[in-house]
Amino acid sequence: MSANPSAKLRVAIVGATGIAGQQFVDALRDHPRFEIAVLAASERSAGRSYGEALRDGKTGALRWWCAEAPPARALDLPVVDGARLDAGGVDLVFSAIESDVARELEPKWAARRPVVSTASAYRYEDDVPLLIPGVNLDHAPLLHAQRARRGWKGFVVPIPNCTTTGLAIALKPLHERYGVERVAMTSMQGISGAGRSPGVVALDIVDNVVPFIPGEEEKVARETKKILGTLGEGGIVPASCVVSATCTRAAVLEGHTEAVSVGLARACSPAEAAAALREWRSGVEGLPSAPRQFITVLDDPFRPQPRLDRDADGGMTTSVGRLRPDDLWPHGLRFVLVSHNTKMGAAKGALLLAEALDRDGYL
Repeated sequence: MSANPSAKLRVAIVGATGIAGQQFVDALRDHPRFEIAVLAASERSAGRSYGEALRDGKTGALRWWCAEAPPARALDLPVVDGARLDAGGVDLVFSAIESDVARELEPKWAARRPVVSTASAYRYEDDVPLLIPGVNLDHAPLLHAQRARRGWKGFVVPIPNCTTTGLAIALKPLHERYGVERVAMTSMQGISGAGRSPGVVALDIVDNVVPFIPGEEEKVARETKKILGTLGEGGIVPASCVVSATCTRAAVLEGHTEAVSVGLARACSPAEAAAALREWRSGVEGLPSAPRQFITVLDDPFRPQPRLDRDADGGMTTSVGRLRPDDLWPHGLRFVLVSHNTKMGAAKGALLLAEALDRDGYL
């Protein structure tokens, strides 16, 4: 590991040729603290340069899905087999692989180095905090217990499901000030969140809303309660609130829109809720990937909209609007939020988490 605290930390990105991995490569360009040292992918991509691995073997097309062209330096890096990655050669591993593979490989890397992951493989383990930077970093000390229990020098810390992220961010200030008891949420999720999975191919999603995303609703309910919970002696005690989610896929490229109804423990007017959201401070202000405002409250009743608001603050702010009472609950409140699923909800959110853990001495 780097002995000089001012030197850049060397990172590996595993799953670098996939959509999530590409987002890490894009987010890390010219980063002041982290530099890409190793790019890893499946065995079929290993042995080639990153630029060659991104090319379609038949057409020569560059299979790069980010808006900006890939960093020139990254294109020349050799791709190694992720299953054979020597984590001891880097300071940190960013894991952007499927959960079944992550279940097998992430412990091997964590035995030597910290692993920040977008996979769900370890989200629900008792000794694994599910961290959103600025929301529940007080759960991070659980990483010490994880290291001790598993005999690792590093750790595995996943970020939540992208749908959970915006919801948990918006609920946190309300939970702190007024207490969240019940949540009912319906999402209209951007198709980028499905990668290139079945169910969102062109003829399915055009002129349509797909009313089912396998496993998504259960993830949102379970993860939100864990994130809003408290750190106890044996792990995290989930929040006692009830979370009910309906998750749908809408014909939007990027950004998850969520209509949220909340039952609070104490009375809260829309104006008071707006003030709580605006006044809340995340504690990660000033980090390279942090937004100027973690939550942006919009007064226009036609906002937020994914096309207008998903890229605000570099895609890292959660935009909230349409705050109004909800007579369904005692002390009820309704609002709409937009959160960028492939930025704050994926690689850039994981990068911000790594920045916070580095600042706090965990790396």
